[in-house]
Amino acid sequence: MKENLTMLMDLYELTMANGIYYSDQRDVICYFDMFFRRVPDDGGFAIMAGLSKLIEYCNELEFTKEDIDYLRSLGLFGEEFLQYLASFKFSCDVWAIPEGTPIFPKEPIVTVRGPAIEAFLVETMILLTINHQSLIATKANRIVRAANGKAVLEFGARRAHSYDAAILGARSAIIGGCIGTSCVKAAKDFGVKPSGTMAHSWVQLYKDEYTAFKTYAERYPDSCMLLVDTYNVLKSGIPNAIRVFNEVVVPKGFRPLGVRIDSGDITYLTKKVRKMLDDAGFPDCKICVSNSLDEYLIRDMLVQGAAVDSFGVGERLITASSEAVFGGVYKLVAVGTPEGNIIPKIKISENIAKITIPSFKKVWRLFDNETGKAIADVMTLQNEVIDDSAPYEIFDPEHTWKRKTVTNFTAVPLAKRIFDKGKCVYECPSVLKSAEYCKQQVETLWDEVKRFEKPHTYYVDLSKSLWNERAHLLEKHSVKG
Repeated sequence: MKENLTMLMDLYELTMANGIYYSDQRDVICYFDMFFRRVPDDGGFAIMAGLSKLIEYCNELEFTKEDIDYLRSLGLFGEEFLQYLASFKFSCDVWAIPEGTPIFPKEPIVTVRGPAIEAFLVETMILLTINHQSLIATKANRIVRAANGKAVLEFGARRAHSYDAAILGARSAIIGGCIGTSCVKAAKDFGVKPSGTMAHSWVQLYKDEYTAFKTYAERYPDSCMLLVDTYNVLKSGIPNAIRVFNEVVVPKGFRPLGVRIDSGDITYLTKKVRKMLDDAGFPDCKICVSNSLDEYLIRDMLVQGAAVDSFGVGERLITASSEAVFGGVYKLVAVGTPEGNIIPKIKISENIAKITIPSFKKVWRLFDNETGKAIADVMTLQNEVIDDSAPYEIFDPEHTWKRKTVTNFTAVPLAKRIFDKGKCVYECPSVLKSAEYCKQQVETLWDEVKRFEKPHTYYVDLSKSLWNERAHLLEKHSVKG
């Protein structure tokens, strides 16, 4: 049976909800934004992922009798509140930016509107789901871009932090640009082809390397890829592989798929291996490499002329080891009145990066009509419309004298309606469609934004109305010295 994740929440969500239930705020409509403050690895952008799992969670929210009994045993909650939870039904409106979209700090990537109790209760799962999968999709996209057109395969299941992290991490990696995964369950669930060869243990199991290769090739002549670094790549692995290709694979009417190298000086070895395979009449035999790779190693290997056709990337992708946390947060930005008015809310901090952008908002991406490139993102009040038939002035929200008038552009709202009063109204594309969409959308970014070191800071601006509202709240809540 599928596990019920309704109770996957922090205790304070329940204690606050209980308090709200018995207060005059019970029926207040709240607006919450999820956003993040900085791009992992100091990159120029991140990749949105995790929406599919969030939809599944919201669709299945239900407190079981066992859940209610456990909460009652804590002695923290009123009986009426527990009965409310027993008949709980999600009724919020949710907007989100589609998976695969490049996203930037401070802009809302998920917005929740609904009764205060409900909006509080979904916080943990929203953050857990979007943070993890966006982190892996972002890392995968960096690695794929470093590979410069060479295929990248996700090989990290055994290094993931849990079985869920392995499966959902593989999904996110595919959205980010990986063409396949070694995880069979992920491949089955998400409609991609699983990839893999053999382990060193296969080679060690037999009396010698030649026998191990020959046995494997006899079983899989049409997809024969051999792991050649168990003993010695150049003196043993490749000579034995070539012998087996000639004695088994070719006589059966097939061509060898490739060889994989998992250790040693991979750049040096691939150059030598390429020549040996070419000289033996196998220029079409691919070379796949693995062994704790990341975007920097891959980039350096290619700069140094490594003869690689594909990369199998494991631990540093599936764990995003260089950046452990995506850092998304979930903040109240407005409340609604019974009359339908929206009262903006702001969180102020001495740490400027933690000052929130208030109100119910919309994010627009402005595309240059001549180049197709993204010019900037603009956050507006929800009821604002950017007229792209006329010139539009954008300005830096912090350094307001920095201004630019854009013309001949198209303004596209990024977020989609996901839930309407608790009913899902959005169908997630397949993982492969999201991956293709991601590839297309990343192409709309200028190369300067895609640099690994010191990328250009992409413009994320506020409309004049939203900027004025934020300035008003900052003034209103400022503490005079």
